[in-house]
Amino acid sequence: MLTLLGVPGALRAASVNRLLLAEARRAFGEAQQTEANLRLPLHDGDLEDSHGIPAEVQTLADQIVAADAVVIATPEYNKSIPGVLKNALDWVSRTKGAPFRDKPVAIISAANGRGGGDRSQFALRLALTPFRPRLLSGPEILVADARHAFTTEGRLIDQRYQYALSELMQALKAEVARN
Repeated sequence: MLTLLGVPGALRAASVNRLLLAEARRAFGEAQQTEANLRLPLHDGDLEDSHGIPAEVQTLADQIVAADAVVIATPEYNKSIPGVLKNALDWVSRTKGAPFRDKPVAIISAANGRGGGDRSQFALRLALTPFRPRLLSGPEILVADARHAFTTEGRLIDQRYQYALSELMQALKAEVARN
């Protein structure tokens, strides 16, 4: 059975990106599914020097290593990725073993603006470049006007988003199979 790691780029429990991540996990289908916890201390070289890699950071790195594939749902904050997601990447870059190396990764986003998080996806692709994952190029999932894009049960309303998300998750599975 495949293992899928979902990375919610927002800490808020009811964020639209958590809803979108849940939809991606449903579309991925049967798999051992884990959700990353990005409640990490701020990256601090002095902390690392005095105490080493924090346990919760190592847990995240280990989850990435153990996953067959990763899907990251990123909000767009001030035209980029949220600080919590960048902080997690900064910490993971300090762990041993290059956890993201050659890992199939899909990026999705939901935002209240009309771009659906297009700038955050671009920034996240740039931030992931040094990790050398196998980033899927599409289909792009950019859920615009996100506060109105989900039912009260947390399901995507627009069938075009549902179809594209299903297609992306099937592409992610296919990328895993290439290994």
